Amino acid sequence: MHLEVVSRVKIYKKDQAEKFLNQEIYTYIGKNNNSEKVTSLKATTYNLENDKIVSTVVDKSSKYKSKESKNHSVTKFAFENVKDGSVLEYKYEILSPFYWNVDRVAVEDVVPIRRFEYVFDYPRFLGYNIDYKGEVSPKQRDVADRNMYGGEYFTYRFGYDDIAPYRDEKYVHNLSNYRTSIRAELNSSNVTKTAQAYDNSDSGGFKSYAITWKDIRKQLYDSQYFGEELKRKSLVKDVLPQDIKNIENAEEKAAAILKFVQKNYTWNKNYGEAVQEEGGIRSLLNTKVGNSGEINLLLIMLMKSAGLEAEPLVLATIRNGLLMDHSPSIAQLNYVVAFVDIKGKPFLYDATSKLTVPNMIRPSALNYAGYIMTEKEAKKVNIFPPGKSTTYLTVNAKLGADGSFAGNFSDRDTKLYAMMNQELYEEDKATYQKESYKERYTFPFTNIQSQTLDNNDFQTSFDFEADNFVDGIGGKLVFNPLLFLYNKSHEFDQTEARRSPIELYTGYDKIKKVTITLPDGYAFENVPKSKKFRTEDNAIQYVYKVTQSGNTLTVETTTTVEDPVYPKEYYPAFKQIFDNITKLEGQVVTAVKK
Repeated sequence: MHLEVVSRVKIYKKDQAEKFLNQEIYTYIGKNNNSEKVTSLKATTYNLENDKIVSTVVDKSSKYKSKESKNHSVTKFAFENVKDGSVLEYKYEILSPFYWNVDRVAVEDVVPIRRFEYVFDYPRFLGYNIDYKGEVSPKQRDVADRNMYGGEYFTYRFGYDDIAPYRDEKYVHNLSNYRTSIRAELNSSNVTKTAQAYDNSDSGGFKSYAITWKDIRKQLYDSQYFGEELKRKSLVKDVLPQDIKNIENAEEKAAAILKFVQKNYTWNKNYGEAVQEEGGIRSLLNTKVGNSGEINLLLIMLMKSAGLEAEPLVLATIRNGLLMDHSPSIAQLNYVVAFVDIKGKPFLYDATSKLTVPNMIRPSALNYAGYIMTEKEAKKVNIFPPGKSTTYLTVNAKLGADGSFAGNFSDRDTKLYAMMNQELYEEDKATYQKESYKERYTFPFTNIQSQTLDNNDFQTSFDFEADNFVDGIGGKLVFNPLLFLYNKSHEFDQTEARRSPIELYTGYDKIKKVTITLPDGYAFENVPKSKKFRTEDNAIQYVYKVTQSGNTLTVETTTTVEDPVYPKEYYPAFKQIFDNITKLEGQVVTAVKK
């Protein structure tokens, strides 16, 4: 297969064009030295200087190739001498022996496109389906038989003019799932039977390549890196402590095995639905470190060894795009978790994180659905996080007569949010605290501490003293009772029509609680009133609650979003609710000397 790519884009604002300045070309690595190759790569920056076009070609030394996984490599390059007004152009070809695998091509992008052409020519002895996804239709369409390249070919040629941008939208995991795109999928071949073919033991004739998820199940179980590993029961027969094997309750036993794997084995941050080529499960048992496939296949094997009916559930992470019922792809799969049916109740287990619990998997794998692959069948199941996560933002503060505040603050997260923040913290402690707190809050604070609590909640706390929360007006002290937890804006601020669903990883409760104590001799005036509102279906709810006891005032707000995903039609409701929240939380209170 021969793929030719030509791209040309004009840069109006360099500081907003990071996506176009650095390019990556992914290619597939097969077996027996059968791999895709990038050739004829040329990248050029064009600038208009003194009414002359000046070109800057990316030097060969600036292009480099790296192996991202056992199945993929990436060629990277960065444009040079880029300015506002530059035109960036790159060309390359990919030579591939995998004629059955044609990459999906995106038609829409985050910028407007003046002209886009898609050309796919293939010999008549091959048959392809064209999988077309999206809302944009071609202005020119040419589907026909042609004599070309010295033979009979079939061609698809689509032309598009003036394509509007598909802008980046907040709260979307992978925009590529929703942009217009085209993919060619091999469905058959019909090679003429020749003497030479017979000599090569090739029967020729018609062959169908249409596959199902059941076919992929067979491929996985036939693989030495998946099915053959699962058969190696002797490797794990003595790994589990006897006290775990003796647990009679199935739920408790599965949870205990999950904790055992989490405690004793560590994910190396590499993804995979199977084991690495070198060593497999045996290597993991020795080194205690492995990719996601090794960690969770071991988990499955240990569960089976303990008498649980565990099965692998394979999926694609968010970055790899949505799995389609009509377009099965083993190349798209890059993750596996354990699935156990306990008395008719489904449970998922993911040991790549130290903080997951039953039915919680890491956020990057929350990609709507996966497939349970048993030795007999492939079955689709939906994947969503268990229940809502909760964020507790708590402030206890005392107001001084001079208008300064002193107190303490804590930020505590549960479930999925706890796992996400804990992993960010462990990756780079200083950066996490800087970006999450020191850059967000501009007042002095001390004694900042981040930690995982005994119940797996993750909490950050600090002490603070600040004199910039209060305005002195006519001898009165005026301030927002939420102090620094008040936000002047929100992120549901899109003015253009929403095109993608609202994806949040998990439903949540966000609870802010601020307790303020006045100095002796002071009293509150103009105390805001409690209020609550919601959508008609209770999908989004908000409560603003105010309580007062003497010179102590407590304001507690609760924002509830019930589900992890909402259709795009919900966006106006989100915008309206959060507009109202911002307005309500902008209220102030007055402290006066009695």
